[in-house]
Amino acid sequence: MSLSISKVLTMSPSDETVSVSGWVRTRRSSKNVSFVALNDGSTIRNLQLVIDIDKGYEGMNEETIAKITTGASLIASGKLVASQGSGQAVELLCEKISVEGVADPEEYPLQPKKHSLEFLREIGHLRFRTNVFGAILRVRHAMTFAIHKFFNDRGFFNIHSPIITGSDCEGAGEMFRVTTLPEKDPPQLDDGKIDYSKDFFGKATNLTVSGQLEAELAAMALGKVYTFGPTFRAENSNTSRHLAEFWMIEPEVAFADLKDNMDLAEEFLKYLIGYALENCVDDMEFLSKRYAEEEKLKPQAEREEMTLLEKLEFVRNNGFERITYTQAIDILMNCTPNKKKKFQYPVDRWGIDLQSEHERYLVEKHFKKPVIVTDYPRENKAFYMRVNPDGKTVAAMDILVPGVGEIIGGSQREERFEILKERAAEFKIPEESIWWYLDIRKYGSVVHSGFGLGFERLLMFITGMGNVRDVSPFPRTPKSAEF
Repeated sequence: MSLSISKVLTMSPSDETVSVSGWVRTRRSSKNVSFVALNDGSTIRNLQLVIDIDKGYEGMNEETIAKITTGASLIASGKLVASQGSGQAVELLCEKISVEGVADPEEYPLQPKKHSLEFLREIGHLRFRTNVFGAILRVRHAMTFAIHKFFNDRGFFNIHSPIITGSDCEGAGEMFRVTTLPEKDPPQLDDGKIDYSKDFFGKATNLTVSGQLEAELAAMALGKVYTFGPTFRAENSNTSRHLAEFWMIEPEVAFADLKDNMDLAEEFLKYLIGYALENCVDDMEFLSKRYAEEEKLKPQAEREEMTLLEKLEFVRNNGFERITYTQAIDILMNCTPNKKKKFQYPVDRWGIDLQSEHERYLVEKHFKKPVIVTDYPRENKAFYMRVNPDGKTVAAMDILVPGVGEIIGGSQREERFEILKERAAEFKIPEESIWWYLDIRKYGSVVHSGFGLGFERLLMFITGMGNVRDVSPFPRTPKSAEF
């Protein structure tokens, strides 16, 4: 079996035969010797193969060499020797080579040159082979592993919350319907509405927007749980920050108040950043260089003050400032950009939604460190957030980081049955659709808290990518479900 190129690149020259496989990035020839850059996806770095036709080894002839073009796949074996060129310590002196699959150089779209991200989105089935998307997917894998490790090491239990649900966690109504009823002439009630009692589940069901409500049920028995799975929102948005299908990490902890929640979220985010910096060194260095190149193309006023790695270390190494929404509004109303009308969304009163530009000002200009904003107006937040004693605000918290703004949102959950029932009514959420969520408040209810971290939003922050479509293997957006 072939060794991974990431493994081979750590080995020393040896007389033992080594076998590798992968896809050709480039080939250059000099007289009867060809140099092939081979990549198998295990690392961003390539292994150089040296193919000397004059040696007469198996498969090493002009006919075979002609098939080794960018995009072709091959298996090669030989001896590892010290590299004569720069950039790698070892190279493979080939003794046997087999071209497994050819790639017509006239048609193969990924030629050895820089391609725009917009172009690569049009060939999503091939973009994984580029350096940038290979790096992103390896970081995505590392973050997936780190998330499970973080919670497992702290005694949390993973809960697989349902993807098909009969409730709307956020009360927003932007959900994908799940049905087996016929498209033409579905059964109807007397008032002309669709009769969902005839549907597969006997009621109207949708794809979930969150696993939080179900996770809360489990936390009321297991203490500390988390969900990590796909969620869906039928929002007709084509911005660089929205997907119709995205992954959410949502821990829920019993006997934990808002302060406990903030402590956990801060520790969690710092852990993930540290894991990426320590375990994805080559990919992070590549992505940091790419980020710097992209920043140079922006107008001076729009450029980030920090490099990607500096930004990550900034979050990792700083204690997060904690302020209330009221304090944030006071800062923003009296800041120079607001007074000079530089904000796209002026801050003119208590009660407005904080926009990304406001959040970034607090982080990047005012405090110069990550910020956690708490105690938002109750009208601006979800029904399940605990109402504070003032009756005007809820025990919510958002974590704000440079370059992105909000990255984590959470709250202490409303554990009081009657108040939760009133809040659901305010949001016009039918009581019968969440009877089980209300019910859990009647039997041993306790103070409990949790938060949500959008996985793709995290990946945008860690990789420095500016569009959420570029951190998802198969992005789902309006009018786009190609694969």
